[in-house]
Amino acid sequence: MTATGIRVGIFVLTAVIFAGSGSAAFVERLTFKAELKSIQGTESKASGKLSAVYDTSTRKLTWRGSYGGLGTYATAARIHGPSSGVVLRLRSINSPFDGTAILSDKQAADLIAGRWFLLVRTARHPDGELRGQIEPVK
Repeated sequence: MTATGIRVGIFVLTAVIFAGSGSAAFVERLTFKAELKSIQGTESKASGKLSAVYDTSTRKLTWRGSYGGLGTYATAARIHGPSSGVVLRLRSINSPFDGTAILSDKQAADLIAGRWFLLVRTARHPDGELRGQIEPVK
């Protein structure tokens, strides 16, 4: 092989390596979890869990969760943000539940920073019976 052929081969190999590592750097799947615990003062024995995955390339959040031991039936399940405002309303609230949403840049930043929590409301406890802080899995 000639010196020019070697240089071209090295250039092509370098370009392939950088192209492959560059695209992988922009795609990341972040995982999150929440332990759902009864809210103080409800005297509930309920508990549950939530797991979620956020795809940074598609901005899609996918979640799955379950709970048990509620005093009455669930009436709503919502994800709240830093100001306790509703960020996402879960369409499926019966356990087990799952869902997806496309997040805005602000929503993604708050999720990644651990500023979101899930609140499950019930007929007996309309202000909430279960709550869990959504945290990044390390």
